[in-house]
Amino acid sequence: MIVERPSPNFGPRTAAVNILLLHYTGMPTAEMALERLTDPASQVSCHWLIDEDGTIHRLVAEDMRAWHAGKSYWAGERDINGRSIGIELVNPGHEWGYRPFPPAQMAALAELAAGILARHAIPATRVLAHSDVAPERKQDPGELFDWAWLARHGIGLWPAVDAPARPVDPAAALVAIGYETAAPASIAAFQRRYRPGRIDGVIDEETAHRIAQTASLHGI
Repeated sequence: MIVERPSPNFGPRTAAVNILLLHYTGMPTAEMALERLTDPASQVSCHWLIDEDGTIHRLVAEDMRAWHAGKSYWAGERDINGRSIGIELVNPGHEWGYRPFPPAQMAALAELAAGILARHAIPATRVLAHSDVAPERKQDPGELFDWAWLARHGIGLWPAVDAPARPVDPAAALVAIGYETAAPASIAAFQRRYRPGRIDGVIDEETAHRIAQTASLHGI
């Protein structure tokens, strides 16, 4: 079910859409998040919000520029808002009691995202986390978000545990994948997504291997 909840916080597009950006709301309740995302004074919004029961709220039309990424960077681009569709997933986040994303919410996300990818030229390599594009500031959607499940449903990429990978310089590969730097915050963002069992911002052997596997999926 789609509920219309228009936000006044948007502007014209500045580029063709080529990124799907996933967030969590990071607020105690869905209604508090919706109030903030539709408050003119907040200066923030998103295109879509998905509640934990799977209810989908439409806040900003996809042909408009919503304000969800903030100061961000990916693969040489800084105006991530101008070229992305933003989806907020209701979740209290790390500040208010972070928890797994329920099956109904994930199923609604998969269906919504499939439609977005059908409407826009977004490659699998550019289905991103907010933490990917703003690793110094953001952790969402976080280590409990099931990227592997989403990839199995045709949204984004996930390297299999036994996926082959050619040797690469891990720091250089992170930048080639799209991160602005290979600083500890970027390493932690990569780990939060691809190696969530240990998030320490250090390129150990397992992290290096996962970077190599991911780089291979990116054609690097």
